[in-house]
Amino acid sequence: MDIEQYREYCLSLPGVTEEFPFGEETLVYKVSGKMFALTNLEEFGSINLKCDPDEAVELRERYEGVTPGYHMNKKHWNTVDMHSNISNKLILEWIKNSYDLVVASLPKKEREKLAQ
Repeated sequence: MDIEQYREYCLSLPGVTEEFPFGEETLVYKVSGKMFALTNLEEFGSINLKCDPDEAVELRERYEGVTPGYHMNKKHWNTVDMHSNISNKLILEWIKNSYDLVVASLPKKEREKLAQ
């Protein structure tokens, strides 16, 4: 997966915005103002994704390319090495799971607005 595929997929999800709150190099995707994915725009060596705490540990144990979230809350975030042998299909699934996890935490009114 390259940066353009990653970008297109994130932006295809309802209500997603693309931002640079941490400087020009860190590309952040948010839904209703809350982060669900981020990466270094220049290198695209890894992505950080929000994850259920129990699932986060399981993925780290199962996949060598998944580690605790770099510069993030290690309980809720994983870093996925984009040069590992993890399939694009699985990475897209994890991006969607991250998005869904954030959407589920939004107020009902926001969730309903996104569902339209």
